[in-house]
Formats: sequence, structure tokens, C-alpha cells
Amino acid sequence: MAKKKVSSAEKAHRQSVERRDHNREQRGSLRTALKKIRAAIEDNDLETANARLNDTFSLVDKMSNKGIIHKNTAGRYKSRIIKGIRRATTAA
Repeated sequence: MAKKKVSSAEKAHRQSVERRDHNREQRGSLRTALKKIRAAIEDNDLETANARLNDTFSLVDKMSNKGIIHKNTAGRYKSRIIKGIRRATTAA
């Protein structure tokens, strides 16, 4: 005998798929921003790195507040970026 489909389960599945796709896009934009600021730091382009700093930190905080990344992960990202900028500043 075939099981009856439950409409609430179908809706929940649809919602989870939409959330997953949205979260993947958000994580992708976060990764891109992190790569760009890390590349600027490695190239000792401190002007670009400092210009992107506020936008990147804002994006990291937003992802953390929305639960897309863990708050400790957000802190680790920010700490490593600042550490890299300080290292590049002292080396320059």
C-alpha cells in the first residue's frame, strides 16, 4: 500500500532546500571577500586591505548573527585578518 504524502513534510523540504541554497550563496560571498583581503595582505597592498577591512568584518558579523557561520569561526577569521595586516605593516 502506498503512503500518503504529507503536505507539511513537502513544504518543510522545500524550505530547507531554499535555505540551503541561500546559505551556500552567502558562504560563497564570504569566502570571496576573505580571499580578496588575504590576497591584498599577501601582496602587501595595505591600502586595499584596509579599505576592504570594514566591509569584510561587517560581512563576517552578519554571517555569524544569521547563524551561517559559528561565532567562534567569525572571531577567528577577524583575528587572523588583523594579525596579517599587523604583520604586513611591521614588515613594510
